[in-house]
Amino acid sequence: MTLRHILLITGLISVAAGQTTTHAVVVNLDTANWTHEKGSPDRSEGMMVHSDEATGGIDLLVRFPAGHVIPPHFHDSNERIYVVEGQLTMRQDAGDTLLKSGGFAFLPAHQIQRLLCSSKTRCTFYLSWDGKPDSRPAK
Repeated sequence: MTLRHILLITGLISVAAGQTTTHAVVVNLDTANWTHEKGSPDRSEGMMVHSDEATGGIDLLVRFPAGHVIPPHFHDSNERIYVVEGQLTMRQDAGDTLLKSGGFAFLPAHQIQRLLCSSKTRCTFYLSWDGKPDSRPAK
């Protein structure tokens, strides 16, 4: 992950700290309260959906422009990705896997991720971690 993406997600996580949701959350993409890093040239955006104070787990909606590369990294918690719009290419040692709109991936903690928004349109996806999603760069 580039520094600006780590900052975006870290900012969303810090907003969520102490904001355990105890009510239903209903979000439409066209009216979501998207947050982006000021001055970010690539238009990456995110929105905190839910946080769990007890586990540190969070749920986010994120969107990246077409062609955006998320460099190799891993998390200390299990991660779930659900593609809402566009398509993501997951690069793994066994080869590339295309996740189209509606596609889902479960990534165990410490598994290295290499992601690319490979559609001609932006990629929007839902992310969920069952614990603190601390991100660490990988090769």
